[in-house]
Amino acid sequence: MKQRGLLKIILVLAGTMILTQIRPPTPIAAVVEFGPGVGADADQPVMRELVAAFNEAETAVNKADLESLMKFYAAAYSYHGLKRPDVRRVWEEVFLHYRDISSSHVFTELKLVNADGVRKAYVTCTGGLQGVEKQTGKPITIDGWAGEVHYLVKEQGAWRFLGNAGGASPSASPASAPHHPLF
Repeated sequence: MKQRGLLKIILVLAGTMILTQIRPPTPIAAVVEFGPGVGADADQPVMRELVAAFNEAETAVNKADLESLMKFYAAAYSYHGLKRPDVRRVWEEVFLHYRDISSSHVFTELKLVNADGVRKAYVTCTGGLQGVEKQTGKPITIDGWAGEVHYLVKEQGAWRFLGNAGGASPSASPASAPHHPLF
């Protein structure tokens, strides 16, 4: 059963990568899809809020609007020790080298929790960040992920990336972990 799930994730990621090589990316709202049964028992208004948050972030990415995009990151954002200023620097680099940036997300698991009065969402996702290299004009996959978890928190009435606040992976040291700007 576990092999079958892994095969599904690999096929989705491979399909995303193949499609982005066939056609240049266009600036559109984030493509967010839900795997079969994902969110069936979840709060539907919350699911719509999460999709809206990803779409708002995507709009900022499409416009290379760093100020609007940074609003999508929680005040306590931390990803393997990297903080908000670090993710800002990553996005500055992305915007410097790429244009027509877009993303895709396939949510395969969604867990909503309330902890100490704070609403959190753990979204297992497979997807990618695509763009066109400014220097060469070639379409490229900037980042890709399979089975990664978006940790989000409801902060000031909006869903925001929290990073990997659920805990760092024991298999990778913070110094060697790649930084996925959408986590």
